[in-house]
Amino acid sequence: MELKQNRIKRKRGVVLTPKGLKKLQEAIISSEIVENQGDRFTLEKLSQRTNISPRTISRLWSLSKGVDQKTLKLCFNAFDLELQDEYYSFVQDEEENQTEISEFVSENSYTKEQSYWPYPDRPVPLDSPLYIERPPIEEQVYREITQPGCVIRIRSPRQMGKTSLVMRLLAFAQKQEYHALNINCDQLDEQCLTDLNRLLRCFCLQIATQLGIDSNIDDQWDDEIGCKLSCSLYIQNYLLKQSENPIVLVLSEVDRFFEYPQLGREFFALLRSWCDEARQNNHWQKLRLVVVYSTEQYISLDINHSPFNIGLPIRLREFTVQQVEELARRYGIELTNQELKQLISLVGGHPGLLQLALFNLLCGSMTLQELIAEAIANGGIYRYHLWQHWVNLQANPGLIKIYAELVTAQKGINLDPVYAYKLESLGLISFEGDRIVPRCELYRNYFAKQLATST
Repeated sequence: MELKQNRIKRKRGVVLTPKGLKKLQEAIISSEIVENQGDRFTLEKLSQRTNISPRTISRLWSLSKGVDQKTLKLCFNAFDLELQDEYYSFVQDEEENQTEISEFVSENSYTKEQSYWPYPDRPVPLDSPLYIERPPIEEQVYREITQPGCVIRIRSPRQMGKTSLVMRLLAFAQKQEYHALNINCDQLDEQCLTDLNRLLRCFCLQIATQLGIDSNIDDQWDDEIGCKLSCSLYIQNYLLKQSENPIVLVLSEVDRFFEYPQLGREFFALLRSWCDEARQNNHWQKLRLVVVYSTEQYISLDINHSPFNIGLPIRLREFTVQQVEELARRYGIELTNQELKQLISLVGGHPGLLQLALFNLLCGSMTLQELIAEAIANGGIYRYHLWQHWVNLQANPGLIKIYAELVTAQKGINLDPVYAYKLESLGLISFEGDRIVPRCELYRNYFAKQLATST
């Protein structure tokens, strides 16, 4: 099929401006307070109220996909608002042309026109059609990040799509004209994780640098009042005060702090204090905090001094059967119902493992049956991924015996909640009712062999 670009000069859709989205969000929040005791409306509730489909509402929040002007007017009218010109802008011809090309690629060129995709060892790029949305998660985080002083907690095992989601959240924030910052805790030097003062100075310096502000940290830091108060005052009176727009601060890989319990307690208590300050301080309301981690905290944290029990919790779960089928289609791979069941039986709905399988199938290096046979025999294309899990298990001797029992059991078993919690955080198990089972057949077969030879 040959792509014909549309050259007709017309405006097909509109997107909310930051001002329009803010106006709509304020009206929605007011209605939630009056009608829903302050609890957020679900996507389905918003759909019923506005007579707009959930999918269209999600497009509306994205600020990048045009909707019909009448649809936007319906949404505003549902909350007793008048749609004004300053609340929206048209998707112009050039953008429309690019949208049509992108849609053509996403709907058709997963097949033969796209003969090669990059090796799936990194987050899914913003412009890639290989990103599979998991409603209502995207819509939830887009809405939440517009709330003053909000906290979003994104947790899931590795390779489940956390970074890909964060990239889209940061892009959304930038369209809102927010400052979008991302600090990867894995990049912190060891020295910073053994000295709280050095950590907090490094933390403030990174924020100032990403904001493009002269840090001036030596003049602002007062050792006599302590590093935590110095850090808080620096952020409040120096960074937030001179920023007209909200700051979205993403802290990725905060698991790193769990390896340093004392420092972790101090740092997380500080984050929590900022969240509490946002309830009454206008400067702190500019800060929107996103905490991203793979495992739950194994250190003892005071529930009243931790950011892990407040804010919007997001758990990235496995793809559904329909999402797996859609991902295969976007790769240009047609799977029979039987093949789809075999692939899901092997790796479940694990996004990273599915991407790796589909990439290898697209390259033609092996058939699905060969891929499954090799994976069951010796790990196959998943060998490195399995080695990483094996290292994690060996670092937790108490888990090895428990997991050995689990992978050799004919049916699921009951586990001590502490062990179940840790194994789930590592991504090694799933739940079937009140029973616990290995996450997929790949894990069951590989670890049954490994644990049998090591015990």
